Formats: sequence, structure tokens, C-alpha cells
Amino acid sequence: MYAIVDIAGQQLKVEKDKKYFVNRLQGEEGSEIDIDKVLLVDNEGEVMVGTPDVTGTVVKAKILSHLKGDKVMVFKKKRRKGYQKLNGHRQFLTRIQIEDIVTK
Repeated sequence: MYAIVDIAGQQLKVEKDKKYFVNRLQGEEGSEIDIDKVLLVDNEGEVMVGTPDVTGTVVKAKILSHLKGDKVMVFKKKRRKGYQKLNGHRQFLTRIQIEDIVTK
């Protein structure tokens, strides 16, 4: 059984007992969250597609930790103009574990 959910602007295919990195979520480490923006659910070949969400379906997840992603270096240059710019960026992430996919 899997579901496609919208978490903080990202669409992810999630399965029970798997861990995922998503954009930073509100909540303490160890707390439970309910994700109700479920776009699609596949239960052993029985597919339910939402318009836009599947009503009555909730994905329960647990926040494992808050962390920062890998550093991404952004380098801009214009040739023959003497212009160079170097910026770094680290995205704030949350690691979650999917506890259960509940359909009604």
C-alpha cells in the first residue's frame, strides 16, 4: 500500500515504515503529525484518485529530527566584465517516518 501526498509543497510517494526528508515542518521531535492532503492511494491494486484530495484518508507520520541539508554552492559569472559572485545555501529539512495510511 502506498499513497501520494502533498507535504509542505512537495509531492511524495510514501509507504508505511519508510523514512523521508521533507521541507521543515512545525512540531517537536518525536511528535505525531497527520497529513490530510492525500492525492492518490493504491491499496493492492485498488486505486483511489482524489479530486484534488482523497476524502477520509489520512497519513500518520512521526517527526524524527530537524536538520540542515547539504551545502549547495551557487556561482555566477559574467565573462570579460570582472563580475563573480559565490553564494552558499543549506536547506532546512525534517526527517519523518510514515506510521500508517488510514482510509475510511
